[in-house]
Amino acid sequence: MSKLRPPAAVLAAALCLATAACGGSATEAASTSAKEAASGYPVTVTNCGVTETFTQAPSRVVVMNGASVAEVSTLLALGLGDRIVANQQSYGMSEVAGRAKAIKALPTGDIKLNDAYDIPREAMLGLRPDLVLSTTSYGFDEKNGFATRDQLKAVSANSYVSPQGCDQDTSKMTVADSYTLLRDMGKVFNVSDRAEKLIAASKKSIAAVSAKVKGETKPKVMVLFANMSMGGNEFSSVVAKGIYNDILAKAGAENAFAAASTTSFADLSKEKVAATDIDALVVISYNAPDPAAYAKQLLKEFPQWPAAKNKTYVVLSDSIYLGPSNDLAVDKLARALHPDAF
Repeated sequence: MSKLRPPAAVLAAALCLATAACGGSATEAASTSAKEAASGYPVTVTNCGVTETFTQAPSRVVVMNGASVAEVSTLLALGLGDRIVANQQSYGMSEVAGRAKAIKALPTGDIKLNDAYDIPREAMLGLRPDLVLSTTSYGFDEKNGFATRDQLKAVSANSYVSPQGCDQDTSKMTVADSYTLLRDMGKVFNVSDRAEKLIAASKKSIAAVSAKVKGETKPKVMVLFANMSMGGNEFSSVVAKGIYNDILAKAGAENAFAAASTTSFADLSKEKVAATDIDALVVISYNAPDPAAYAKQLLKEFPQWPAAKNKTYVVLSDSIYLGPSNDLAVDKLARALHPDAF
């Protein structure tokens, strides 16, 4: 394991004791405060009940896996890729040109992941991060073998859990949470102006699309991950709730299985799926080799669906999940489901 980074506060205190200048005149203290204020720091963010104070922009960021690309995509959208020292997130594809390649080019820290495909505690501390991002609080749970937020704070590293991730329940997540993530990172890195421009552009795009499909009949859509199993039934990765439904609504559609579960995902039998009218299929690619082929396979397997008769399916990846590109998902879905409106 690499040598731990000494806590900055302790190091600063030691230097202070060794120099007469740290005696601290009122003028110097005022000058320091003025410089901090001018730079935008210190910044305080309260996250999952934990108050994190940033005295400067993080420069050694670690992005945990969490089966997400929200955090790494947000940093890239804000032009902060050079701050990442280790990233474990990847969807393998993206609706944003060049993003999948940019994510693949990021450093991984060259560490051995644990059984959850994420960064174990000792390896995390060895990376000497000053900010660690996790999709949910799972990534900071000691019983999972991860470094806790307290352990990170002890080595002067801040930590952050993405919106709706505090209780590991993303069923209430909406597009507004993507904007919260952008705003929080904009604040932490003192690039709030960039964050606000991205948010404004996204809102403008979504509003224009929603206006075009307003009043149209809402097709019933089945949303599921390609070739992924999360339960005991044949269709265990079907979306029931969460940000997906908000994106569908903005694109003039509704989830055919919204009532199938109280959590984000439904675990459905083949009989249940076969008995439901599906007007369109949305396949989410999470490192899937050929998500379009998977969609076509399903349409062939359930020829009674209106979606099969009309051959209506959409493949999406990161834009339908928490992140800075939800407007692209809304646009792509609306154009596929309501072609006459465009």
